[in-house]
Amino acid sequence: MFKTLIVYSIVSPWPVGLGEVEAALQKALFLECGATQEKSIGFVPPRGEEHGLLAEGVGGHWVLRYMTEAKMLPASVLARKVKEKAARIEQETGRKPGKKESRELKDEARLDLLPMAFTKQAAMWVWIDPQARTLALDTSSQARADEVVSLLVELLPGLALALLHTQTAPQAAMAYWLKTQEPPPGFSIDRECELKTTDEAKAGVRYTRHPLDIGEVRAHIEAGKLPTTLALTWDDRVSFVLTEGLQLKGISFLDAVFDGRSPGDQGFDADAAIATGELSKLIHDLVAALGGDGRAAQAA
Repeated sequence: MFKTLIVYSIVSPWPVGLGEVEAALQKALFLECGATQEKSIGFVPPRGEEHGLLAEGVGGHWVLRYMTEAKMLPASVLARKVKEKAARIEQETGRKPGKKESRELKDEARLDLLPMAFTKQAAMWVWIDPQARTLALDTSSQARADEVVSLLVELLPGLALALLHTQTAPQAAMAYWLKTQEPPPGFSIDRECELKTTDEAKAGVRYTRHPLDIGEVRAHIEAGKLPTTLALTWDDRVSFVLTEGLQLKGISFLDAVFDGRSPGDQGFDADAAIATGELSKLIHDLVAALGGDGRAAQAA
């Protein structure tokens, strides 16, 4: 269900129930683009059922599904249409359109082409853990995350979010774990990382499917390169890649997670319960390994 996570902290008191979230999301129900509409955003039922709930509760966790649809209008096609319109004006009037008129022609051409344009849809899982006071988005794009966060803050009164921040920077911690080969309890270092210098050159080296307990890695760190990514496994249950920005990428649930799961335990509820249950514990342990919540420590 989740492949990548950008995690936020809910930084203000927010005594809101699942029913109130559902009512708020109804104001932003996703609708496909109209004929001349370039982009549409909103929420769809996470179960994929028509007219289903927009906010599903599973095991105390809330799961939402954010959808975008955009018209695909290649720049070359738009430019050709504008050129045709400009040529027609020049032929009829004997003059070339000025800058202002050219901008108007571009807008006109876009409206002409949009009804014929192909559309592209993209969906994103949104996970709220009210007990841990976190919100996580299944994306690696900060721009897309900002789009969803802005909409949720607008829809849900009192909701205030800030990117998860720990007392120890992930990059410093990853460098220490690699240099000492002593990952935090419950975690193991896998066979993938990327190291880069902090200067303008950004010289880097990447290891893929390669043991990292070698002197060469330590030498790179001692020479000034710092990890930007490091592959880890938590509790022999979840593998992932930690980034310097505290994102989790390449999330993969290992066989131990599914031990004891019966063949009937399938579908949305089972997937959501496993994903949120495992990842909530992983995030808790990861934050602890990074010195705890930095904002909570500052407030104290």
